Amino acid sequence: MRIPHPFLLLAALACAAQGQDRAFTRTEDVIYGRTFGTALTFDVFRPERPNGLGVIYVVSGGWYSAHEFISPKAAQPLLNHGYTVFAVVHGSNPRFHVPEIFEQMERAVRFIRFHAADYGIDPRRLGVVGGSAGGHLSLMLATRGGPGKADAKDPVDRESSAVQAVACFFPPTDFLNYGQPGESALGEGVLKDFKSGFGDVPTDPDAKRKFGESISPAYHVKPGVPPVYILHGDADKLVPIQQAQLFLERVKAVGGVGQLEIRAGAQHGWPNWEADVGLFATWFDQQLKP
Repeated sequence: MRIPHPFLLLAALACAAQGQDRAFTRTEDVIYGRTFGTALTFDVFRPERPNGLGVIYVVSGGWYSAHEFISPKAAQPLLNHGYTVFAVVHGSNPRFHVPEIFEQMERAVRFIRFHAADYGIDPRRLGVVGGSAGGHLSLMLATRGGPGKADAKDPVDRESSAVQAVACFFPPTDFLNYGQPGESALGEGVLKDFKSGFGDVPTDPDAKRKFGESISPAYHVKPGVPPVYILHGDADKLVPIQQAQLFLERVKAVGGVGQLEIRAGAQHGWPNWEADVGLFATWFDQQLKP
């Protein structure tokens, strides 16, 4: 599948390391679940000097994900701060759609939390990062992640899918008010090229509204929402900066912590924007460390 250039950049999340990079080890293709015979996997990056905390890196662009998009450079700024990084690959559009992909991301969080002792991390303090579609999924975990089923047959599914801090680039947050009130982007309008990621969107107005709300993080913000840090360009035409502003307004309205850093004149990405992952590491230092 051919992916538009900006989303491919986000899926790769290749980031320039700053200063002296710390050594790490990498474990590839850990299977966290299966769906319709397809193995769902993540790679684990362990720093030489771990700080006992984990960050989930959502490998997603246009709700498309692949193992080859994982780069050690994406993890390096976080590894330099001592974070163990889990680069999660989800099932891709068009085979899987946003609701299913979100459930797969929940499964990944539950699996990582269940095996926290094996990875030497605190299961009570997990961060998540992503860009664009990956940022959307990160905020979905922040707002809709929660307790597992106590009576689930698989003990992994009894764990919580909640995360404790988020840092992301230009995330879609409200597909029903995309850039302006009443503007739908459910595989139409600005996001018409990503129609396959939304599946069969209901045509009935009420059902369409409910579907849009179910996959839009902005409608699920509630007291106790984890702290959120967003980087966004104010000239972004693919994901309008209004999406970040709207979401953080709701976070602050319920007493949550939210921070928006704006890149003036920047579109969907900017020169050397990858280096800003280092800012995410600093954010997690502030929000996750005791």
